[in-house]
Amino acid sequence: MDQRLYWLGFAVCSGIGPGRFGKLITYFGSAKLAWHADIRELQQSGIGNVMAEQFVDFRKKHDLEGYEALLTKHQVSFVTLEDAAYPSLLRKIKNPPFVLFKRGNFDFSTVENQQAIGIVGTRNITEYGKQVTEQFTRELVSANCVVISGLALGVDALAHWTTLATGGKTVAVLGCGVDCCYPRENQSLYNSILEKGGAIVSEYALGVLPSKGSFPSRNRIIAGLSQGVLVTEGATQSGSLITAQDAFANQRKVFAIPGTIHSHLSAGPAKLIKQGAQLVTTPKEILDALHVKNNSLGAVRKSAIKGDTKEEQLIIDLLQKEQMHFDALVKQTQINSSQMGGILSLLEMKGIVTALDAGFFCLTDLLS
Repeated sequence: MDQRLYWLGFAVCSGIGPGRFGKLITYFGSAKLAWHADIRELQQSGIGNVMAEQFVDFRKKHDLEGYEALLTKHQVSFVTLEDAAYPSLLRKIKNPPFVLFKRGNFDFSTVENQQAIGIVGTRNITEYGKQVTEQFTRELVSANCVVISGLALGVDALAHWTTLATGGKTVAVLGCGVDCCYPRENQSLYNSILEKGGAIVSEYALGVLPSKGSFPSRNRIIAGLSQGVLVTEGATQSGSLITAQDAFANQRKVFAIPGTIHSHLSAGPAKLIKQGAQLVTTPKEILDALHVKNNSLGAVRKSAIKGDTKEEQLIIDLLQKEQMHFDALVKQTQINSSQMGGILSLLEMKGIVTALDAGFFCLTDLLS
């Protein structure tokens, strides 16, 4: 029987993760020998007496070839660490999944000629978070980057949708089986990713539902598939910071977008910047850090935006540098508060300026 089927069998057995599977391979030399080992040998391998007993019970009931047929029925493929088709970036992390399940036609070998960027963040996205996530995703995809994310609500879903709208490819990593869309609200996104040549991947077997512990495992795969991870917005306890920590641990680039100190959802990126993440304010900074040559598509800058009056231009020039609070704009332009309010409202109507939380304003990304 194909050795891959024994790898697959262990991947389906609850409780056998990369650590325990590694012990089995080290002790027995092959997945086939480990699969057929007696209880005493399994206990001596280091996986634990209880796990050894659970595995023996599992293999009595598990049909290796039958499960492969079930995967085919669900249009799911799988690769093992021994397969050439296994994602090369993921193979390099400290604890790669020994089997990766996939739905979709995306070929991970294409990432060898592209950059894979993980884009993650909060589920409770703000208007500012929406703006920067859309802008950065669009320009990175225009520069031929593949976007990796977790299909969660908020930043993840927006990164996936923006990638598809820009004509790019995106990969969603799940904390459940690839046949389960989680959260259910993203079913149309799940379907669109598959329809447009992307992929849904997971280390979990068919039918496995998400659990509290499965999301940190999912996050390490997002980081592992990516040359760099971008956190656009999130609190200090956000799961996106776990993804960033995995990226740090595996010597991948981490990028963070700064935000207002008045928003707790800017605290996550700020924390990462203190830990060594690269502060970025333009997508080009990410492209340059990853040595992406084809970055001319994202080179159109907001400096081309012109106001219709001297006062409008003063405001635009200030906002080209950074987002600013209403009071700071009044102080630096010497335009009185009443007039400033009217000008900002007009610039919003023109689509040039966007109002953010806590009285801050920034230039609207005009690229479509």
